[in-house]
Amino acid sequence: MDSSGAILWQPPAERVAACELTNFARFVQHAAGRPVPDAPEQAYRRLHAWSVRERAAFWNALWDYAGVIGERGAHVLSDGERMPGARWFADARLNFAENLLAGDGACIALIGRDESGTRRVLTRAALSQAVRAAAAGFAAAGIGAGDTVAGFLGNTPEAVVAMLAAAYLGAVWTATPPEFGASAVIERFVQTGAKLLVAAGSYRYGGRHFDCSDKLAQILRGMPGLQALVLVATEEVPAGAPAHTRQWSELLAADIAPPPRRFPFDTPLFVLYSSGTTGRPKAIVHGAGGTLLQHRKEHLLHADIRPGERVFYYTTTGWMMWNWLVSALASRAVVVLYDGSPTFPDSEALWRLAAEERLGTFGTSPRFLAAMEKAGVRPRDRHDLGALRTILSTGAPLAAGQFDYVYEAVAPDVHLASISGGTDIISCFCLGVPWLPVRRGEIQGAGLGMATEVWNDPGPAAPGERGELVCTAPFPSMPLGFLGDTGGERYAGTYFNRFRGIWHHGDYAMRTDSGGFVILGRSD
Repeated sequence: MDSSGAILWQPPAERVAACELTNFARFVQHAAGRPVPDAPEQAYRRLHAWSVRERAAFWNALWDYAGVIGERGAHVLSDGERMPGARWFADARLNFAENLLAGDGACIALIGRDESGTRRVLTRAALSQAVRAAAAGFAAAGIGAGDTVAGFLGNTPEAVVAMLAAAYLGAVWTATPPEFGASAVIERFVQTGAKLLVAAGSYRYGGRHFDCSDKLAQILRGMPGLQALVLVATEEVPAGAPAHTRQWSELLAADIAPPPRRFPFDTPLFVLYSSGTTGRPKAIVHGAGGTLLQHRKEHLLHADIRPGERVFYYTTTGWMMWNWLVSALASRAVVVLYDGSPTFPDSEALWRLAAEERLGTFGTSPRFLAAMEKAGVRPRDRHDLGALRTILSTGAPLAAGQFDYVYEAVAPDVHLASISGGTDIISCFCLGVPWLPVRRGEIQGAGLGMATEVWNDPGPAAPGERGELVCTAPFPSMPLGFLGDTGGERYAGTYFNRFRGIWHHGDYAMRTDSGGFVILGRSD
């Protein structure tokens, strides 16, 4: 008998009472109609319905609750029924890097680990110093607001510093990991007109050392508009390097930049790329304000990330989950990076990391969990995972049997949150809800402020009926557009052709009777 939908974990009452979602609900209690009654499922439905119906009030309240640093201005939402076309926080000004760097300078901000055993720790003061020095170096190379900085880097502290230095200046960050082939890097970066490249000279994976000199020389030939190069972990200057080429150590030894300027809410922040499986990768532009607000919402209210908590996601710099992970700095969390193979020297490498670093949040993928189950790995029998509160999974649908594996072999008292969204929105449509039980094979609910539904022609599908995942109302992290799509035709055609004025995401999905979601795979 199929037991999909069976409750596998119920959040303890004390955990519900102490979570950020409960605190936020109290914060907006009057406007939301007292959304914390005895039955959490009804409470969340009411809170979610309010957040979608009163979108301006919800996102305005989140700005306050999350303590966003910046000037909000008077206009929260203009043309709020247009999609695309709605405008969020039209007169707000903020700096993404300023928000991530704030906090007690003595507290740890970053821990960088790699498969060779290296461990690097940066306090918030040290991270801020490095970012301001890198920003000064970027500015000396001619980088300013609106320019693009590209990173050909592994998941290392240098990548975080470089990204934040670009954001500090109001520049745009884009990245690929060094294991990408030269042609794949060029077809992405050349679309951005990047002026500065921060590049690793080598990387390690699976116990092997890979030299990037030849690959980097090819990339430089394919980026004729490049004005400056910063080299990380190599003294060898590649052929074709621009005249303004510096070592990373030189950059950090420079004077620091002045205090950051604040920029409009829709200032471009990141360029991410579609997979490229159906043609040239689309270069998707995301704004600073929408990215910050969405990530703050998801980290605080859905993942319940706390100050000082150690947060990890296995990712590379080329996946949006890297951007999502680093944003946890704004929650005053400790971001734990890992560069290398997740199964070197053996299948338990990341579980040892979880135990050694006392991770509170562990992010992974269904593929990794399936590999662990197949290998017979039982982390709870061999590692102290007592600090672990939350396991996040994305990248593909999390199968019902993988829910069983987590609760039987990893941790019996953990919030397992399957999450689903994508590069297109740099965030999630549906994800974990700390008030709700975890049901086998289901994502717990739609994200607050996200009018996520399942539709068939011509409208909403019934619970249990397969359909298309859609979003029926605007949200702040909608892309600013695609590079090279001057009139917006490609953008509109990608998301709004199927259902006029409704975001069509390209996933088959199903709503459940409990209000959860099951993602069934791609529909495009």
